[in-house]
Amino acid sequence: MFAVIRTGGKQYKVANGDVIRVERLAGEAGSEIQLDEVLMVGDGGDVSVGTPLVADATVTAQVVAQDRGPKIIVFKKKRRQNYRRKNGHRQDLTVLRITGINHAGAGAAPAEA
Repeated sequence: MFAVIRTGGKQYKVANGDVIRVERLAGEAGSEIQLDEVLMVGDGGDVSVGTPLVADATVTAQVVAQDRGPKIIVFKKKRRQNYRRKNGHRQDLTVLRITGINHAGAGAAPAEA
């Protein structure tokens, strides 16, 4: 079983047991969160596509860690104007482990060990 979720303005295809890095979500390491913005749920040949969200579908995830991404260098320059600006940016990230995909039509699918 898989699901396509939306969080942080991006879409992620997830399945039970997957570990993903998303933009910062509230929660401490070890806590469980519910992701309600489910765009699609699939189980073999049975696929449910939302308009835009699938009704009564949630994805349960465990927060593994609060992390930071790699440093991105932002450099601006205008030629012949002696204009140069250099900034760095590190995005705050949350590492999630998907523990279950819940859909009213398919029930709950717990993660396999």
